[in-house]
Amino acid sequence: MDLGLTGKKALVTGSTKGIGRAIAETLLAEGAAVGICARDEEGVDTAVQELSNLGTVCGSPVDAGDLSSLEAWIAASGEALGGIDIYVHNTSAKPQRSLDDWVNNFNVDLRALVGGVEAAQEHLMEGGGSLISIGTTATAEHFATGSGSYSAMKAAVTNWTLGQAQVLGSKGIRCNVVQPGPIFVEGGDWNMIKDHMEDFYAATQAAHPQGELGVAQDVANAVAFLASDAASHVNGANLTVDGGFTKRVNY
Repeated sequence: MDLGLTGKKALVTGSTKGIGRAIAETLLAEGAAVGICARDEEGVDTAVQELSNLGTVCGSPVDAGDLSSLEAWIAASGEALGGIDIYVHNTSAKPQRSLDDWVNNFNVDLRALVGGVEAAQEHLMEGGGSLISIGTTATAEHFATGSGSYSAMKAAVTNWTLGQAQVLGSKGIRCNVVQPGPIFVEGGDWNMIKDHMEDFYAATQAAHPQGELGVAQDVANAVAFLASDAASHVNGANLTVDGGFTKRVNY
């Protein structure tokens, strides 16, 4: 199936590694031009160099918790790429233990989403844009130690994004969420858990009907579909990518 992404311009936040990197690679492979960002300047430079083998890519170091930094990247990327058709909000802060530190999750997870979409909105409206936020199944079911700053802010991200399906949908911008379950990334959180919390990792793996955790490409494939013309009538959806890990009935 031709997803119709050739010639589209996409921005993906937090995209030098892990799920964000897989999303950027997949969109490039489908013919889109992509703007990437992350906090680490060296990491961004390396990723741009590597990804340029797949297509047109630009990138800048960005602290998503600093809205002015994010807005500057969006403006520069829109100019460099010649517009913005797809905006993927992937940045997320690590869970915070201290209530006083929850503000970091607010800034990186939620404020960056709302402010970033506002900054990209004019571009997205021009050609029937697509907003996709990366959520988590931890917003739908208790997992591990239960709800904390990460899952609480991700719940807000999901709620706000799906609500915008009505608000921005009327302006031609489709708004959807991809909700991953546990995803194994080399060097990522679940790699650490596998190495240092073997029993917990094994129990989580066994809870998957397919017997294994997902990988970043599983999430990237879902994002590419939702961003594409093949999903032109999909708006306000929360697409779960977890291999059947969550047990609720998702009506």
